[in-house]
Amino acid sequence: MARIAGVDLPREKRVDVGLTYVYGIGRVTAAQIVKKSGVVGATRVKDLSEDEIVKLREIIDRDHKVEGDLRKEVSMGIKRLVDTGTYRGLRHRKGLPVRGQRTKTNARTRKGRRSSMGKARKPMGGSSRP
Repeated sequence: MARIAGVDLPREKRVDVGLTYVYGIGRVTAAQIVKKSGVVGATRVKDLSEDEIVKLREIIDRDHKVEGDLRKEVSMGIKRLVDTGTYRGLRHRKGLPVRGQRTKTNARTRKGRRSSMGKARKPMGGSSRP
């Protein structure tokens, strides 16, 4: 089993796809890593030799910020925005879209489920006749 940057890569996937399971590595970056290491991208993760795994691991450690370090950097950037009180920081704090999207409709990913306003109240008393 290939373990890179603290992540177990899925055994049945191709190497270039399996690398995307590491936080901070997408399809393009994975292709670049595979090309640098000299590993064939179409190889399945289970078929990698120990040397190839070591090559991939070294390239990722040397050239890319992934997993814990990257998560920490992203969260520190958001914390800095919130602490300085910028507009983007306020949007993060309120849980609203940060990059100028509309909020009258849509924005459900950031705002969460709609809360219903409930039924309208019935008028008090019985009938309206004297």
